[in-house]
Amino acid sequence: MSSSVSSSGNDLPDRSGGESSDRQGSPTGRYVLVLSDEAFARESDQVEALRSLSGAVNVASTSDYEWRALDVEQAEGADATVFADLGIGIFTADPERAASIMAAAADDPRVTAVEAERFMYALGGPEEVRSESPAVQTPSTDTGWATVRTAPVEFADTAEATWGLQATGVLDSERTGQGISVAVLDTGLDLRHPDFAGRELTARSFVSGEQAQDGNGHGTHCVGTSCGPSNPPEPPGSRRYGVAGQAEVLVGKVLGDGGSGTDTNILAAINWAISNDCRVISMSLGADIRRVSWRYETVGRRALNRGSLIVAAAGNNADRDAGNPGFVGVPANSPSIMAVGALDSRLGIANFSARSNPVDGGQVDIAAPGVEVYSTWPMDRRYRTISGTSMATPHVSGIAALLAQRTDARGEALWSELVRGAQRLELPAVDVGAGIAKAPS
Repeated sequence: MSSSVSSSGNDLPDRSGGESSDRQGSPTGRYVLVLSDEAFARESDQVEALRSLSGAVNVASTSDYEWRALDVEQAEGADATVFADLGIGIFTADPERAASIMAAAADDPRVTAVEAERFMYALGGPEEVRSESPAVQTPSTDTGWATVRTAPVEFADTAEATWGLQATGVLDSERTGQGISVAVLDTGLDLRHPDFAGRELTARSFVSGEQAQDGNGHGTHCVGTSCGPSNPPEPPGSRRYGVAGQAEVLVGKVLGDGGSGTDTNILAAINWAISNDCRVISMSLGADIRRVSWRYETVGRRALNRGSLIVAAAGNNADRDAGNPGFVGVPANSPSIMAVGALDSRLGIANFSARSNPVDGGQVDIAAPGVEVYSTWPMDRRYRTISGTSMATPHVSGIAALLAQRTDARGEALWSELVRGAQRLELPAVDVGAGIAKAPS
């Protein structure tokens, strides 16, 4: 696992946010209060800290809701919200009031940081960039990395299975993910999709005014790859596409049908997943922000301590053909969140896949198939082939479930199992980390 970032780390924002956008205000009008480990120890201390600093009178807590699943519409009436399993608070303030709170928090031992709430986005979707001529990145004799269009191996979808399942060894694994819970936090799931009929599945929306039903497609695709059935129904053209076919699926809709959501949506769903003992939390979402966020690094670390591994997409902001390697953004650049890069069918780095970010923790940790990935799509289309680090991430999440079934590993131990089991590639570690994720036998 990446090393944790201390409060003195040079690459994290300072306790008051540290970025100009924080000082200018939050686009949502809300701010995130990251509580210290000492305040996190007791929920009453979390509530008191949030009240005393923000001036909130009416504080909603995730512990007030069944299954600790925050009802975001009900919580909108509160002055502030506490995510009790994360040690995070959200409050509303105008920029001037927020600046005053940040100043007070800087000297408060109960507080690690105050940050402006941000929007996050689905890293992919219907218009996801495609790689018509997959490229392999190999060392050149001068500066940088040259693009080469040849490779010793190339995978392809067959009538039986996708190329991604072949490349990751899923077809040879005896594990199915049975007994392991996987939370996919995205745009929801097409709950009418026949491939998920009869599955052990729980779906909740954390987006105000929208149901868990997927009106975008991105979430349905990601759920399909991570947890699609081992033996899908038999319409024309069907093939196996899912990794952990018998895992319990928790679907958290954190991005609206337009493909975006806020930290409130995402943190609420992470709180729900952790409190319900999800071994793996898959997030194919993010924002192109270089600096590590205190909130996501803190949440990632506390999730690991509870036995939950968060896996996130590295990002699609590269254009390697144009000489731009991109960078890993939030939240994948958090040291305690596993960042996933995308590979093509020749096991080369995808043109769009982000390279490691030089901030502490901003590296790509592992890679997986992410170019021309076939998976589920909302009816009536039923299936679709798209590309992105969003598509690589659920491959890793599903494989994590297989490893958890085999070893009973949790948290940091599960992270170590993924890295140890990865197949090394003749590519720079800054692009692929430990290599391609591989399923256990």
